[in-house]
Amino acid sequence: MPSDILDRLEHWFALHGATSYEGHRRESVSALNHALQCAQLAENAHADAALVTAALLHDVGHFVAIADIGEKDDIDDVHELRGVAVLVRDFPPAVIEPIRLHVAAKRYLTAIEPGYRSGLSPASVHSLAQQGGPLRGAEIARFEALPFAQDAVRLRRWDDLAKRPDRQTPNLAYYLAVADEVRLPGRPLAS
Repeated sequence: MPSDILDRLEHWFALHGATSYEGHRRESVSALNHALQCAQLAENAHADAALVTAALLHDVGHFVAIADIGEKDDIDDVHELRGVAVLVRDFPPAVIEPIRLHVAAKRYLTAIEPGYRSGLSPASVHSLAQQGGPLRGAEIARFEALPFAQDAVRLRRWDDLAKRPDRQTPNLAYYLAVADEVRLPGRPLAS
C-alpha cells in the first residue's frame, strides 16, 4: 500500500472505482464516476478547494469497508467514519468534517424537508434506514450547531445529484491535484 495519501487514494480508486454496488446499494454510476461528479458539482457551485476535496473523497470509507468487512448489503458500514480515519492525518477539518457529517446531513434533510426523501435514490433510502433514519427532536438542533454542518448539507445535496451516467467530468488526476492544494503542511508532495 502506498504511504503517500494521494497515491493511496489513486490506488483505492483504481481497485474499487469501477464498483457498481449490488442489491439495495446499486446506483446508476460507478464509485469513481460518483466521486468525480460530486467534486464537479461542488466546483461548479464555487465551493472552495477543501469542500471540493471533501466532495471527491466523501465515500472513500466504502473502499476501506470493502477491505475490512466485504460488500455487505444488510448493515451500515459507517463509511463516513472509516473515511475520516484514513484521511484525518493528511487533511484539515474543512475536508474531514463535511465527510464525517454527510450521513448525518442526509438524516437532517430527511427530517426538515418534507419532500427530500422522495428524491433519494433507492440505495440512499435503503442506507438511510440502516443509518438511523431521520434525525429526531433535539438531534436536529445539535446537528445545526455543529461546525461544518452547512458544508455537510451542501455536500449531501451534491452527493444526491452525482448519479447521472451521462455526465462528463474532469479526471481523477485533476481532482487529486485540488486535494494536494489543501492537504496539511508537512505531508509529502504527490509524485
